[in-house]
Amino acid sequence: MLEQYFVRPDTIDRIRASWIAEPIERYVAWLSERGYRPRNVCSRVPILLRFGVFTAGRGANAWEDLPAFVEEFVQAWVRERRPHASPERARRFASELRNPIHQMLRLVVPGFVGTSRCRVPGAAFHDRVPGFFGYLREERGLREESVRLYDYHLSRFEQYLATIGLGDLAALSPAVLGGFVAERSTQLGKNALRDLCGTLRVFVRYLYREQVLSRDLSSTIESPQQYRLSDLPRSIGWDDVRRMLDAVDRRTAVGRRDYAILLLLVTYGLRAREVASLTLEDLDWRAERLRVPERKAGHSTVFPLSPVAGAAVLDYLQDGRPETADRHLFFRVLAPPRPLTHAAVSSRASYYLHKAGCEVARPGSHTLRHACVQRLVDAGFAWKAIGDYVGHRSAASTAVYGKVAVEQLREVAGIGEDVL
Repeated sequence: MLEQYFVRPDTIDRIRASWIAEPIERYVAWLSERGYRPRNVCSRVPILLRFGVFTAGRGANAWEDLPAFVEEFVQAWVRERRPHASPERARRFASELRNPIHQMLRLVVPGFVGTSRCRVPGAAFHDRVPGFFGYLREERGLREESVRLYDYHLSRFEQYLATIGLGDLAALSPAVLGGFVAERSTQLGKNALRDLCGTLRVFVRYLYREQVLSRDLSSTIESPQQYRLSDLPRSIGWDDVRRMLDAVDRRTAVGRRDYAILLLLVTYGLRAREVASLTLEDLDWRAERLRVPERKAGHSTVFPLSPVAGAAVLDYLQDGRPETADRHLFFRVLAPPRPLTHAAVSSRASYYLHKAGCEVARPGSHTLRHACVQRLVDAGFAWKAIGDYVGHRSAASTAVYGKVAVEQLREVAGIGEDVL
């Protein structure tokens, strides 16, 4: 199998001389079966060879010993190769190193899980507060997406407590909670910081209920001030939408997929999560209907299938979607084929908005959702009809689009430029 990817015999000899040569060859075969490109295979094998040298130098002599050295190896290589990288760049580089090692170890070490992608939501504080995530699911009835958000914020809180050396949750104080919120406020926007504060309030209230804390500290956690309807919708005009769609290269499989995604986002005002969860069964070609199940408000919606959007989806299905038994509609192009996540959907929208030169705050999938709603508002549709169309829970969510007459203001701005 190695001969398919490496031309020079001395390279193959060096790989087979490694004490983990057999796991490496099994991993290369695994990559080949899943359609990884040769350049991806060739870029991963040197990492594994270096990992083999590193572990041998630290006394490892069995494959079962390897997982204990992964993080030490990754951090050592990050310090060596990226000594001055920003925290975000260092994190990405570490992930690029860790991923092939974890994939190989899952093949040869029974029971090995690895990577954070396999992390079960609810791992934060599991040893110290084992019942909290069961409480969220069973008593509060939260969806798994919400549980993941709690886990995300609380795992950072757990890391913060370890950093300041506080191991006993009974010693939590307003000062500790405030210090964590202040630290995270430099990294999060207002909405994310509000979610963080809400998570902490629920958590400390649960600790008080379980008598881990002697008093309820939830009232000491203050969310950032947010005023209703204080923000303007981050929509773009229809000319910008056309320019963005024209920026897609539909000659490639990626372009055909992304063009279909963008049309669904802007035509129906779908959320990224709703696009990512679409399956082949949600398209009724005979009745020309598109079904969007499990919307944020807890209901499903059936739309007439737009001829333009339908044609784009069909083009992707015929020449772009990988052959797989998975029924999801949209897949990543790189091997192995996996369904696109909602983050990937939003990222593709952001990419094309940047490519087209559309100036908007926080470009992403919601930009196109806002553009869809704003177009319906400008066309004079009733608030209730618009809210039902895009799946808003309440009329207040739609009312923000009525604060300004966007198209009229654009015309005024154009007149002003002519005068100048």
